Amino acid sequence: HTATVDNPWWELDLGSSFKIERVSLWNRLEASERLAGFTVELLNSDREVVMTRKFETSPKPSLDIPTDRIRKIQFKAAFADFNQPEFEAADVLAGKNGPSDGWAVGGSAGKPHQLTLIPEAPVKVNEPVILRIRLKQNAPYENHLVGHFQFSVTEDQVAIERANIPVEIIRVIDTEREQRAVNSRQALASYFRRDVAPSLKIHREGLAKAKGQLEALKPATSVPILRELTESRRETHLQHRGNYLDKGQLVKPGFPAVFDLPKSDQLPDRLALADWLIDAENPLTARVLVNRYWETIFGRGIVVTSEEFGSQGELPTHPKLLDWLAVELVENDWNVRHLLKTLIMSSTYQQSALLDPDRIALDPDNRWLSRAPRVRLSAEMVRDQALFVSGLLSPKMFGAPVKPPQPNLGLKAAFGGSTDWKTSVGENRYRRGIYTTWRRSNPYPSMATFDAPNREVCTVRRNSTNTPLQSLVTLNDPAYVEAAQSLARLVLSEETEVELQIKLGFRRCLLRLPSRSEVAALVSLFDDSVLRLREQTEEARKLSSDPLGPLPEGMDSVQAAAMTVVCNVMLNLDEIFLKR
Repeated sequence: HTATVDNPWWELDLGSSFKIERVSLWNRLEASERLAGFTVELLNSDREVVMTRKFETSPKPSLDIPTDRIRKIQFKAAFADFNQPEFEAADVLAGKNGPSDGWAVGGSAGKPHQLTLIPEAPVKVNEPVILRIRLKQNAPYENHLVGHFQFSVTEDQVAIERANIPVEIIRVIDTEREQRAVNSRQALASYFRRDVAPSLKIHREGLAKAKGQLEALKPATSVPILRELTESRRETHLQHRGNYLDKGQLVKPGFPAVFDLPKSDQLPDRLALADWLIDAENPLTARVLVNRYWETIFGRGIVVTSEEFGSQGELPTHPKLLDWLAVELVENDWNVRHLLKTLIMSSTYQQSALLDPDRIALDPDNRWLSRAPRVRLSAEMVRDQALFVSGLLSPKMFGAPVKPPQPNLGLKAAFGGSTDWKTSVGENRYRRGIYTTWRRSNPYPSMATFDAPNREVCTVRRNSTNTPLQSLVTLNDPAYVEAAQSLARLVLSEETEVELQIKLGFRRCLLRLPSRSEVAALVSLFDDSVLRLREQTEEARKLSSDPLGPLPEGMDSVQAAAMTVVCNVMLNLDEIFLKR
C-alpha cells in the first residue's frame, strides 16, 4: 500500500470467516487527501465480493462504515381500511399513529384488508427495501394465515395525501353526498376546520405550538403526597420475639382502648382519628390547646407541665377555668382569635406587675396569678425586638434560611463540616429569628443563650433562665451593636437636642417616656462618652460604623459613637425583653 500504482489495494486477512458489523477506517493526517475516491469491499471465505462501498472524499480523520445497508423504515402513521374489533385490540406495536418499525392488524376471515404505512422520510429507489411479514403466534391469531397479499410503493402525491386522511373520513368522502348520514357530514366539516381549512392554518399552528409548550412545561418542584392505599394493603402479623420470619396472628387496624372512641361504622383510619381529636366529646384536645395559649400569655400554664397531661403531670391550678375555656373554644368553632381576645381582656391579665409585700407573702411564685406575669420574650424574639426598634427588621416572609452574624470559632461538626458560616447580605441579614439557619446539634449561639432548645428532642415547654451571659450577648453581640448603631442614627436624624434624642430612643425601646432620673443618667453617659471618644477618633469611627456601614453624609462620628453607647444600654435594659 506504499507503492505508487494506478490501482492500489490493501487486503486484510482476518484468518477466519465471521460476521462483520462495521469497518472503521482511519486516515493519515499528514496525507489526508490520499484516500480520495476509495472503495471498500468485503469478501467471503470463497473470496466472493459480498459488499462494495465507494466514497468520493477522504476520511477526516476517520470513518465508520456499517456493513448492513438495509435501513429500517420508521413509519409516522398507519391507516387501515376497516374497523374491526380485532384491529382495535391488536392495534400497532408502538402505539396507534406513532413511530414504529413493526405493525399488527387483524380482521375477519375472508375479507380483504388494506394497511397503508407512511414513512417518516422518503424511501430511496436505489436502496433495497425488505418487507417482513410475521404471524402473531398467540391467540386469537395463532391459526390465521396470510395469503394473496400485495406490496406496492407509490410517490403519487394524491395517494400520499389520501393516505394521510383518517379512515373514517375517507369512508365519508367515498360515500355519495346524498347517502351521507348527518353525523358523517358533521364529522367531515369538523375535520375540514380542524386539519384542512387554509384560513385556519395560522390558528392550527398556534394551537399546535401552545400544546407543545404545555407538554414541555415542568413543575418548578415536586411535592410528595401521602395517600392511603384503599386496596392491596399490606398484611401485618405479630412477630414472635421480634423475628420477622416467625409470623403470628394477623392484626387489623384499630385504636387503643384507652382512647374510648365512640361506636361508629367509620373505618379505624387516620380520618377517624382526626375526627376523634376534635370531637366535642373528647375532653383532651381543647384543654391541651387552651393550656398552651395560656402558657404563652401568662408564662405558665394552668397545668404547669404543659408537656404532660397524664398521671405524671401536675394537676391544674384552676381546673374549672380550664374546663370553661376549653368549652368556650369548642363552642366558638375553635376560633383561636376569640380565645386570645378573651385572655388578653381578662382582669387577671390586666393586673399590675408591681410587687406587693402582702401578695408576695401569699403567692411568692405567682402561681395563683395574684399579679400580672413577667414573661421574657422567647429566644427567637429577643433579637427581633432589637432589630425592630432600631428600624432594621425585615418584614419579608417565607423563603430559604438565612445566616445572621455569629462568631467564627473554627470548630468542626460531624463529617468534618465547619460550624462557621458566611453572613447573609442585604435584607436577609435582618430577617426574623425563625428564618435563622439551624443545625440540630449546633444552634445559633445567641438563641441558645436565651434558652432555645437544641432540637435534638421534641420540646413543648422551654425553661426560662436569667444569667449574666444574656446581658453580655445583648451588649457585645455584633447583631445588637449593629442595632444600637442604627437606632443612634435614627434619633440623631430625627431630633437636634440630646435630651429629645434620648427620649425618642427610650420611647421606641420601652413604649413609655423616661423619668427625669433616667434621662439624667443617659445624658450623663452620653456626655462622658463624647469626652472619651474625642481623643480616640479612629475608635469613634469604628464604633459608629462597624458593622453597619459608613455614616450618613454630614453626621459626626463622635456624636454617632456616643449615641451608639447610649442606645446599646437602652437595648440591654431588662424591660425591653421582659413583658410586665
